[in-house]
Amino acid sequence: MSRLMSVADGPYTPPVPVRELTVVSADGARLHAEVHGVVDGPVVVLAHGWTCSTAFWAAQIRELAPDHRVIAYDQRGHGRSPASPVCSTDVLADDLEAVLAATLAPGEKAVVVGHSMGGMTVLAASARPGFREHAAAVLLCSTGSSRLVAESLVLPMRAGRLRTWLTRRSLSSRAPMGPVTPVSRRILKYATMGAGSTPAMVEACARIVHACPRKVRYAWARVLDGVQLDARVRELTVPAAVVVGTADRMTPPVHARALAAVLPRCHGVTELPGLGHMTPVEAPGAVTGVIRELVAEYGQSGGQLGSSGTRVDSGVPIEESA
Repeated sequence: MSRLMSVADGPYTPPVPVRELTVVSADGARLHAEVHGVVDGPVVVLAHGWTCSTAFWAAQIRELAPDHRVIAYDQRGHGRSPASPVCSTDVLADDLEAVLAATLAPGEKAVVVGHSMGGMTVLAASARPGFREHAAAVLLCSTGSSRLVAESLVLPMRAGRLRTWLTRRSLSSRAPMGPVTPVSRRILKYATMGAGSTPAMVEACARIVHACPRKVRYAWARVLDGVQLDARVRELTVPAAVVVGTADRMTPPVHARALAAVLPRCHGVTELPGLGHMTPVEAPGAVTGVIRELVAEYGQSGGQLGSSGTRVDSGVPIEESA
């Protein structure tokens, strides 16, 4: 099976980072992180979703890098971050805190963006001191806080126990996904993208998703099945924008509306007509536009990198990648 983690050319090819580093989380898990853009720009931190990687953010990184500092990292077990025996929303929060501590100076603020499981990562971290120290605002993109399997529309049948059971079985399958083929592209597009998605969009997402190891996909599917973060939504006290595609089968708009109804400082909900779950790929300009809006209203610049590219005065040990 091909393990090409991204397309090799075109608009969704991941940009080359200015710096790569390994961040060590609270339990010793090692996380691949990348820094893009300008040293002294406002900071944006990107957390991807289930079965994805930093490559998922190629369009946002390319659009923001000319005047922002953009930090992206691979969730444990995804992309270039090694798998961990521990999988839970708590460790996702640990990992985000570790990335923020390793890449931002004390008190430095960033707009934190989470897609799907990345949005759940943000919610899980909402009450953490490290998160509150660094988050100026957040974007919750195509995500939810609970009832993910019960509300899923991937299977076109009436809601109820049977649909929930069948959805659980399909999403948490141990079967390998195999190579990217015309059939697998069609399945991926149906489940995760809107009908108008271009072949380039589908190919980019297929390469990323199919590169996720089978055991990692299964382990995190089980975590997502039991996600219960409703209480954490109320603890997300920074301004929060919400984005969702109206044709999202994985986390339908019911989740976005539920989040907006409870968020203490909801910046607004953007519903993108006809788009599916992969909104940052399907509508890169619209998602980047919301990020820029949050940066303009709540973000803060203040690059504090030394001449070698190593952050100074953070007190957090990091390992530079070759």
